[in-house]
Amino acid sequence: MLEVTCAIIFKDNHVLIAQRSANMILPLKWEFPGGKVEAGESKAACLAREIKEELSLEISIGKGLTDVIHHYSDFSLRLYPFICEYESGELNAIEHMQVKWEKIANLMAYDWAAADVPVVKELMELYQ
Repeated sequence: MLEVTCAIIFKDNHVLIAQRSANMILPLKWEFPGGKVEAGESKAACLAREIKEELSLEISIGKGLTDVIHHYSDFSLRLYPFICEYESGELNAIEHMQVKWEKIANLMAYDWAAADVPVVKELMELYQ
């Protein structure tokens, strides 16, 4: 089972969401950015590294939300979501089709990757 982190990055009462590129697994689905935990790496270190590599941003990592275990047809993952704050950097979509700052109230309007849906729902419950 893949171990994956994701960052719910807050800035000015908006959160950062990312659309997967057409050539990625789960093409064009929306997600909270993050990535695979490497051997010997903490979840926080993974998240900071992935956000720097994929988006050119520095973040502070806060509390974790409920882990999600999801089984897709060809792989399974355990997703570790974390509430984060934007610290610095110029947003740059290096691997994603697009990234955008969105209001929490509007999140359900997007076509989310299935593993991210419980995270979106928990986030909406916490912040509305």
